[in-house]
Amino acid sequence: MNTKGKKTEREEYAWVLDYLPYGNPNDPRPTYQKIPLVQAVGDSKFVLMELVPKDKVTPQIQSRVYIGEGDREVIDHVKHRIHYNDLTSGAQLELPFVLEQSVIHHEERFVKFFNEAHPITTRQHMLELLPGIGKKLMWAIIDERKKGEFKSLEELHERVGGVHTPQKAIVNRIMEELKDDNIKYRLFTRPHRRPHNE
Repeated sequence: MNTKGKKTEREEYAWVLDYLPYGNPNDPRPTYQKIPLVQAVGDSKFVLMELVPKDKVTPQIQSRVYIGEGDREVIDHVKHRIHYNDLTSGAQLELPFVLEQSVIHHEERFVKFFNEAHPITTRQHMLELLPGIGKKLMWAIIDERKKGEFKSLEELHERVGGVHTPQKAIVNRIMEELKDDNIKYRLFTRPHRRPHNE
């Protein structure tokens, strides 16, 4: 869960969702004033953003690109953060597939979530925020992890039969958090705060 006062780390890597060689189609400026753009999702807090690629570089959709400090091969700079509704239809279609790649890439982080998830209130548990996990499955996961921590998402599925694809439950939760700026609880994403000049 996000904690207030904690220094927010910047995204180091991002996954390419869409490449717009002629800029954002919603940009009202004439074509000659537009620059190529990349729509992407961050690899850590799943921040949605637009990036400016380096000159004469064509980023590949579903590729993981470095956007941190120092030399970057593909991306020149991060332009700004965007909302889910700012994504192109192509980017929206790619998002679930890319998120699943990211979850698998960082499997340890999400296995840890299943091992350490705890109650949020007296009536609701963090596990219940995952789509498809109700009270019955929540207790099955808790009872099973008491016997020993889960070592992988595959092992979680094998030991708790009702959790067919844990990574998809996580992806579906991330999607919910990205689509709803006012969602009450955030497990995996950072809230969107627009700068005053936007």
